[in-house]
Amino acid sequence: MTELQDQPELKGAQRPRTAARVAAVQALFQIEQNDDRAESVVQQFMVHRFGTTLNNESYEEGYVPEPDTRLFISVVKQAVSHRSAILEQLGLTLPATWPVSRLDPVLRALFLAALGEALTGDVPASVIINEYMDIAHGFFSGEEPKLVNGVLDTAIKRLATTEEKPASSEIEDNKAD
Repeated sequence: MTELQDQPELKGAQRPRTAARVAAVQALFQIEQNDDRAESVVQQFMVHRFGTTLNNESYEEGYVPEPDTRLFISVVKQAVSHRSAILEQLGLTLPATWPVSRLDPVLRALFLAALGEALTGDVPASVIINEYMDIAHGFFSGEEPKLVNGVLDTAIKRLATTEEKPASSEIEDNKAD
């Protein structure tokens, strides 16, 4: 074995899907703050921020150890392509006295990632809520994780019911048969 292979700090992340979700939140934050294109931010993450470094750099230094890159790309693309619908859903979920524009930008990015992932329908709502609550704990020390829990629970339920309802044109087509 080489000297590098003996170093335990070079082991991959224990939770690559969580690492992908954290990276998606960071990428969505960067996209919004810098008005960057999603494709270029995704490419920056893939080339410059993913993987374990020789100096054992971590999230604090901007590196994401061993994420699930497919999940990362999927979450970012979903969030960006459905941004308007997600922000509309957030506006309906948050109290009228707390508009989406008033949310902390990291929290807004977290909601975009979580609801973007929820739109795929590939992951149970309870998993999404738990994962993004854990991520919120990593970014915030106050009441924000509780807010994430409540908002995601309500918004994901609303998204599920709107997806189950057939569009009015589908209803009309069924009546014609």
